[in-house]
Amino acid sequence: MADVNSFFSINNTINSLSKGDLRQTADYVQVIEAFARTSNQSIYVIDYEKKGFEYVSSNPLFLNGHTLEQVLEMGYDFYFKCVPEDDLNLLLKINEVGFQFYDQIPLEERKKYSIAYDFNLKTEANKTILINQELTPMFLNQEGKIWKALCMVSLSSNQNAGNVIIRKNGSNETYKYDFEESYWESLDRIELSEREQEILRCSIQGYAINEIADKLFISSDTVKFHRRKIYEKLEVGNISEAILKANNLLLL
Repeated sequence: MADVNSFFSINNTINSLSKGDLRQTADYVQVIEAFARTSNQSIYVIDYEKKGFEYVSSNPLFLNGHTLEQVLEMGYDFYFKCVPEDDLNLLLKINEVGFQFYDQIPLEERKKYSIAYDFNLKTEANKTILINQELTPMFLNQEGKIWKALCMVSLSSNQNAGNVIIRKNGSNETYKYDFEESYWESLDRIELSEREQEILRCSIQGYAINEIADKLFISSDTVKFHRRKIYEKLEVGNISEAILKANNLLLL
């Protein structure tokens, strides 16, 4: 039967920390708190040495009806209480294959890779919401294992759980995990043109199609054409989903 220790193996268990490791983290939580105050995303920090959460922001999305103090105290038990069983098993699998991938990365490159995936949270109303979580290493120990990781949570633009993507920061290097074939598939990174980015930014600001056309000195039909291309590239059905996905993929 799965429990908290199911999330931890030899690949992601920190048994010791050097003085050099500890010097890395001076006052870093204050920086995270400042960032959380200016972001609309829910943020928390995993500490793999303590096998729990070190910081949780006050954004209600990830808190899922709990106080941040309660979520901090629960740590990994939060997943067992708030994630449906099927998605919990999915998280365990993502945890396993993600750290296997990470162990193949050269030590000097390891902080450059982030992993993003979707899973459901059970709400107090006995419903589920699909969220996207992106995990990025913040601090490594002297052996190169992830010690602390930053998790950013937002509403998912997808329809189903999974969608596991690893990206290298500052690079087009992107991988998607194929659960059926059990391997990482290399993907071409999605690129939005300058015009497509302009139209998305205008949409974020609340401009309607005709207003975007006037602002960019183009026709309404041209705006509609670019919107269709955006939907095709992002594999979404409407502008709200496009904005969510473009933000999740750091395309704006």
